[in-house]
Amino acid sequence: MSAAPDLAKGGGLDVKAALALRAAEVEACLAGCLRGRDIPERLLASMEYSLHAGGKRLRPALLLSFARLSAGTGTGLGRRILPFAAALELIHTYSLIHDDLPAMDDDDLRRGKPSNHRQFDEATAILAGDGLLTEAFTLMLSCVEEGHVPAERVVRAAQAVAVAAGAGGMVGGQALDMEYTARAGVGFEELRGMHAMKTGALITVACVAGAVLAGAQLPEVHRAREYGRAVGQAFQIADDILDVTGDTKTLGKPAGSDERQGKTTYPSLLGLPESRRLAGERADAAVRSLEPFAGPEADFLRALARYIVERVS
Repeated sequence: MSAAPDLAKGGGLDVKAALALRAAEVEACLAGCLRGRDIPERLLASMEYSLHAGGKRLRPALLLSFARLSAGTGTGLGRRILPFAAALELIHTYSLIHDDLPAMDDDDLRRGKPSNHRQFDEATAILAGDGLLTEAFTLMLSCVEEGHVPAERVVRAAQAVAVAAGAGGMVGGQALDMEYTARAGVGFEELRGMHAMKTGALITVACVAGAVLAGAQLPEVHRAREYGRAVGQAFQIADDILDVTGDTKTLGKPAGSDERQGKTTYPSLLGLPESRRLAGERADAAVRSLEPFAGPEADFLRALARYIVERVS
């Protein structure tokens, strides 16, 4: 199923509708992806509770868009790599479950619902996260088993995801986040480096993996990486701003939790005006990385970069 090529409204792209369209593709794949695997009933319920709690499915959408950008929308590649795209949401969901644990951020609310460890219990939540992370790689490699994508591409993309999600990426970023919490003197470079690992690594690899799965040449993969890094930075800055300016109902998680926990954020370090300026600068950098590309997927990716910062402007 390919993304609709024309979502223009009033001369511009309706990015929310375009993102929802891509999310619907992913939801169809996620619906039964954990079934038929002999997972114990309570563990399965915990895993699906968080996996199906909603969300924009940003990371899978980025992977699908960069794959179509490189391969073209008429190739059917998007349908064939849906399990790989969905796998990124399993990894992201696992990270949220573990982030909310009492030993981490100790949050009681996620996406407007009780956190996993509140709905079930702490041990089940830990195992649910472990299960989602492991099942993600089963999904990725299923693209080889079904003959959907050349094995070499799947292996390269899966290796990149493993690195991004691991100790030198998302996990390491969470470790630094805990180390920096309530610590005085955390500087801009430390903050940026931590978020590049914790939040940015998985967003970046979504873009890179999409290009790799499509068989893109190195210059295209490099531009996908540039876009992902810039959008990941813009996304995190906007997230920090919304924690200050948003409310719990809109955010789906406790507003103001960063300040209560003593976290260094972009607004606490730079102030809101400079944080908004920096978010806009990173969105502009993401748009520039797409200069050689045209077509509906490139238009969507440009609009998405701008949308991320328009939420806080």
